[in-house]
Amino acid sequence: MPEKFIIIDGSSLVHRAFYALPPLTTSNGQYTNAVYGFTTMLVKLLGELKPDYMVVAFDKGKITFRNDVYAEYKAQRKPTPRELSEQFPLTKEVLAALGIRELEEAGYEGDDIIGTLAAKAGQAGHEVIIVTGDRDALQLINPHTKVMLTKKGISDMDIFDKDAFFAKYNVNPRQQIDLKGLMGDASDNIPGVPGVGEKTAIKLIVEYGSIENVLENIENISGKKLQENLRNNKEIALLSKQLATIKCDMSIDFTKYDFRIHPNLEKMKELFAKFEFKSLLARVHSIFPGHEQEQEIEAEALPQVDEITDAAELASLITQIRKTGILEFYPIITGDLPSVHVGGLSIILEGKIKYISSEMAGWQEFLTLFPDATIMKVTHDAKKMYHACAGMGTFLGGLVFDTILAAYLLEPTANEYSLAILKEKYLGKFSTIQWQKMYQEPVFAVWAIEVIHDIYPILKQGLIDNELIHLYNEIELPLVEVLSIVENHGIKVDREYLQIMSVEIGVKIELLLTKIYQCAGETFNVNSPKQLGVILFEKLNLPVMKKTKTGYSTDAEVLEKLAGQHAIVDTILEYRMLAKLKSTYLDGMVDLISPATGRIHTTFNQMVTATGRLSSSEPNLQNIPIRTEIGKKIRELFIPGAGYDYLMSADYSQIELRVLADMSGDANLIESFDKEQDVHTRTAAEVFEVPMEEVTSELRSRAKAVNFGIVYGISDYGLSRDTGVSRKEAGRYIENYFTKYNGVKAFMDKSVGAAHQQGYVTTLLGRRRYLPDINSKNFNQRSFAERTAMNTPIQGTAADIIKKAMVDVYRALQKEKLKSRILLQVHDELVLEVPLGEVEQVSKIVKEAMEQSVALKVPLVVDVKIGKNWADAK
Repeated sequence: MPEKFIIIDGSSLVHRAFYALPPLTTSNGQYTNAVYGFTTMLVKLLGELKPDYMVVAFDKGKITFRNDVYAEYKAQRKPTPRELSEQFPLTKEVLAALGIRELEEAGYEGDDIIGTLAAKAGQAGHEVIIVTGDRDALQLINPHTKVMLTKKGISDMDIFDKDAFFAKYNVNPRQQIDLKGLMGDASDNIPGVPGVGEKTAIKLIVEYGSIENVLENIENISGKKLQENLRNNKEIALLSKQLATIKCDMSIDFTKYDFRIHPNLEKMKELFAKFEFKSLLARVHSIFPGHEQEQEIEAEALPQVDEITDAAELASLITQIRKTGILEFYPIITGDLPSVHVGGLSIILEGKIKYISSEMAGWQEFLTLFPDATIMKVTHDAKKMYHACAGMGTFLGGLVFDTILAAYLLEPTANEYSLAILKEKYLGKFSTIQWQKMYQEPVFAVWAIEVIHDIYPILKQGLIDNELIHLYNEIELPLVEVLSIVENHGIKVDREYLQIMSVEIGVKIELLLTKIYQCAGETFNVNSPKQLGVILFEKLNLPVMKKTKTGYSTDAEVLEKLAGQHAIVDTILEYRMLAKLKSTYLDGMVDLISPATGRIHTTFNQMVTATGRLSSSEPNLQNIPIRTEIGKKIRELFIPGAGYDYLMSADYSQIELRVLADMSGDANLIESFDKEQDVHTRTAAEVFEVPMEEVTSELRSRAKAVNFGIVYGISDYGLSRDTGVSRKEAGRYIENYFTKYNGVKAFMDKSVGAAHQQGYVTTLLGRRRYLPDINSKNFNQRSFAERTAMNTPIQGTAADIIKKAMVDVYRALQKEKLKSRILLQVHDELVLEVPLGEVEQVSKIVKEAMEQSVALKVPLVVDVKIGKNWADAK
């Protein structure tokens, strides 16, 4: 049976206890009603649930990262009563006596700690039970996590699993954030969409699945007023969903904590006497019966670690590995770039598991196995090992299989690929090991290598059966090494220029604020929508564009419509733009610059998107605006490092349209690329039925929207929105396009038909994307899946091509032993660092490698530019 991990929402339940019970005080006047109610609940849970692990999460302060997104988040809440606030320290004293760990973290809510711990405990195979009075936690329900929700006071509770939640709300737990995004939450000051209550929100999410799908299908929703509210509050709905989403991937290392229960019976007696908890004091000995014996049983449940400590034994093991030619291993890796290292690793050889610490004598000899390409390596999450090898002054050669990468290719839309999840999926059960114990001691590595050994052949056969083995071996697996090296390189940031730019923009922001106050005739909080609304629409009498539940809307759409009507509006727009630039990029990047290298080391995520595209995080360099002044300013900050003279940008030209031409075989589209015509001008001539020489810039712009819209399966409504023409005219554009480019229409129809038949679509290189809703009886779900079937082969193939190009460029530079190196991959662009003497040679190598990475029916074209910073190279 899985071990129980109980996570308690301390802030919520202490509040509930305070208001549920009448005021209780000790003989000396100390309020204790919240402490008593909370402690009583803990004792009940301990007795009824008999948890193996327990933790209590608290909020720490009122300001969190959500306030950076929305300044008014929870702003309406009244101060905590003194009688309650003074009981929180007392509650923590009780937890310490009970031996229950409590956690809080500045900048986060207790919910985020709960979400992250629940995710980690679930990954380790535990039965997770969250105890709370806050319905927000219901979004965390999954096959391994239940929520006990208080109904009245703290003693009466409902327990929700996936089935119970669905029975009550008719949606899935994760869709709760979509419900909240639509209907808002007054208690958290989350605005939501005006006029949308719980009943309407549930109806919309049941039908469309998510807020994003609702907003994409507004025209299909009945009720003009509801359509208008949704259309006018798109940004608010998406913001509300963001605010409602519990963070489940905090970067805090929880593995250093022991969440087992270690009661101090004497301390419990002392505290219960001090707080005058007479009934609980009498029960102290019955609260934890046989606790010491239970701890002993738990220790016996842990897998035994056969650790090698003898140098002669290690030398014998190394000889065996060289003889067999295969090394299956799982490392315990700690640290961040660029100082990642291995603390130890487990290996499996001829059915026997061994653990080797990196601190033992002979470890350096063991390190010689890793660069040896004649020894095949199998592991889980190899990129971490590449980083660790780099940190130890060596490299990883001979990688033949990475289980996490194989699991991603087989199921690209899964939420996670942890070993615990993979064990359950492919071997039929979870481990019962204490997850926090595993993460801090060799026992986890011992458990992990056994799982890797057992699932490796299953995953490999799955790749073969699903015709993914070529994609895996030729692109995805080699890319792991490339990404690790690119992440280690990082990219140089001009710190001095960053500081100068930050100061300059800070001065501009202050001047703009002064001007705003002058226009308003008073000072106020410009970042407060409520205060700004009063200034704009009551004091200055500007026309009201739309309202929200909390008052006037002052979002970007409203201000852009008001631009030119009053000097304050244009000033506020400029202020917002500069404030976002400063907070998000200038100030935000400072902490991400490595003190050791002076460079930013972004992380490239290979196993996130369903289409196969890479994403990046910390920072997200793929999200920098492309064609705006802000984007140019940000890119100016990235420069070549010492020993290099230029940054080089190599960018595919219209790669998705070229892929569309190849996969559809459309004669007109192919001819356009073969003749090196401007494809958007050619499309404009075809769709609008005018000679190419008479195509105006406006017509070309519309044709461009049609071209890229077709790739993304755009509707007449979407094209109407993008081009500013009527929906009827947009529909005529699409109809004309498909008439002229009938090969494209036939290809898309074929893709949808194949998806209906087999349940998935493939890219040119064989990547699969499964579409579970393709045959759904729900029209909107089915339609969305059909659009996905149209665009995934195009987008996914483009992603495959840039990945292969990245591998090819990396290998070509290695072969020529050049100093130049890849720093970034951003969508269809590679960014390199190049010394002056290699510019011409590298330009040629990169262009040839990228243009020849895949043979299409039309030429692939790459534009190569250099500059003293990234902006100049664009």
